[in-house]
Order: sequence, then structure tokens, then C-alpha cells
Amino acid sequence: MDSNFFAMVNRMKLIDRWALMRNTSKENIAEHSHCVAVIAHALALIGNKKFGKSYNAERACLLALYHDTTEVITGDMPTPVKYYNDNIKDVYKDIEHIAGERLIEMLPDEFKNDYIPLFEKQEEDKELWVLVKAADKISALIKCIEEHRMGNLEFEKALQAQEKLIDEIQLDEVKYFKENFLNGYYLTLDEHTKR
Repeated sequence: MDSNFFAMVNRMKLIDRWALMRNTSKENIAEHSHCVAVIAHALALIGNKKFGKSYNAERACLLALYHDTTEVITGDMPTPVKYYNDNIKDVYKDIEHIAGERLIEMLPDEFKNDYIPLFEKQEEDKELWVLVKAADKISALIKCIEEHRMGNLEFEKALQAQEKLIDEIQLDEVKYFKENFLNGYYLTLDEHTKR
């Protein structure tokens, strides 16, 4: 039996983000998901090592890796549109749910239960999804920082808004990441490598 699931997942690289913004460097959902996975993993490790949590860091990474996969079917809905009002937000959640079901149906039956939790949030992953959401916001901030550093004034207001959003997240892991790792994204390569 042939399955199209992984071929569809591979198409994440074809879906661009930030469609309403003029970009100096395009970002697709595969690149974004990798960034979110790296950060979610880091947030989980920070929680475990610095704040006595017992997160499954690898699971957080996996959830993050797949968090936008349904966009291979739906496309990337710009945030101002997606969250314009509760009706649009609810309808879009339904569309994402249907897209997730459609992707799951592309798998052989014996694998479906392994992938369902990546598309339908499970209670046991609740804390990890909080980390993934925070990592998603940090990733958006990083994109804004990169664009702003390249002189793209299109991202000036978005940068301010994303910085404010990060400041409002009430997670020790996010505060620690911000204080210890986020400043590196404001640096040039020469500044990174200079000792």
C-alpha cells in the first residue's frame, strides 16, 4: 500500500510564511518548524535543569516539528487574518482539524495512532504544547529581529509587537531563554565569533 503522508509532510518547504509582509529572506513552514522544535526542546531542558520540571524534551521537540504540518493543505493563514475575530479563529481551527484528519488518513492503519497526537492535542501533552506555543512566538520574534537587522522597516511594528508578546509570557523557561539566549539573535556573525 502506498502512502502519501511523508511526501505531503515534505511539501512543508513549499509553504511560505509572512505572506502579507515584504521579506528580505523568505521563510517556509519547514524552516519555521525546525526553529520552533529547537527552541521548544531548549525550553523543556531549561525547565528541567533550572526550574525542577520534568518535561519530556524530545517529545516537545517532536510536537513542535509537526505543529504547522496541516498548512501543507491549508496554506499559511496570516496572523492578522487568522485572529481577526473569534468566528474566523474558530472556523480556521476546524479547517486545521480537518486537514490533520486528512493527513492521518494518508498513513497505513498501523501508524495512525502514533501520529494522531501530533495533530490532535492530547491531555498528557498539555504542558508541552504550552512550550511549543511559546517557542512558536519566540521563532516569530527571531524572524522579526532578522528582518529588522537587515533594514527591513516592514517588520518594525511586528518586532515591537513580538517583543511585547514575549515579555507577557508567564513562563520561567521563556524568561530564562530571553535573558540568556535571545540577545545572540541581535548580533552579527563577526560578533558571534569574536572572543
